[in-house]
Amino acid sequence: MVVRDLLTRGLLAGLLAGLLALGVAEVLGEPQVSRAIAVESQLFKQEHKAPTPVVVSRDVQSTAGLATGLLVIGTAFGGLVALAFAFAYGRIGRVGPKGTSLAVAAAGFVAIYLIPFLKYPANPPSIGQATTIDHRTEIYFGLMLISILTTIGAVILGRRLTTRFGAWNATLIAAGAFVAVIAVVFVVMPGLNEVPAGFPATTLWRFRLGSLATQLALWTAIGLILGPLTERSAGYRRHQALAASR
Repeated sequence: MVVRDLLTRGLLAGLLAGLLALGVAEVLGEPQVSRAIAVESQLFKQEHKAPTPVVVSRDVQSTAGLATGLLVIGTAFGGLVALAFAFAYGRIGRVGPKGTSLAVAAAGFVAIYLIPFLKYPANPPSIGQATTIDHRTEIYFGLMLISILTTIGAVILGRRLTTRFGAWNATLIAAGAFVAVIAVVFVVMPGLNEVPAGFPATTLWRFRLGSLATQLALWTAIGLILGPLTERSAGYRRHQALAASR
């Protein structure tokens, strides 16, 4: 299959997935953001502090800003999944385009979002010190890079062990190695907790669940949409016809 053809379909799948994630974020995430901002304003009043200046209004953030961000991120992730699909197809067993697409999207969700989330869970905009934003950004993306490299390493390890131990045992060994490395990384990397005293735990918990649900919807939709789109491509039909003729 032509990589350009796959990339086009991946971008389209990501765009459609971004629309779905936007709906999830509007329902589950945005109400918690509004509550967090209200809590922050109340804390400022109690401490007799001036509120933080707002560059972009809340109305723009919750509508055009949110939509633009999720659609751009969804499209970008769709392209990444398509490129990874081009490498993985036919190399992870006879699961077909749909299975390969879901497997690649699941790996992307775990490596890019879930692992960093478990160590540094998402916080609403009202949480976090302005003086530590550079440090928080560095350690978050540092963990994301480690997670991606560890995931790639686990996949390579599993493939190399398949001949010797079989597919099932090789997968278990690779998964165990992945968990062990990530556990060590979690212990070594610095902790981070900037939730102010008095911040409602329910609001924080619901925001984090909303963030997790939004990303899960995004990656799941990419995996579910890309597979059928690939099966309908001319490149895949040529591949199937060639395989049948052998």
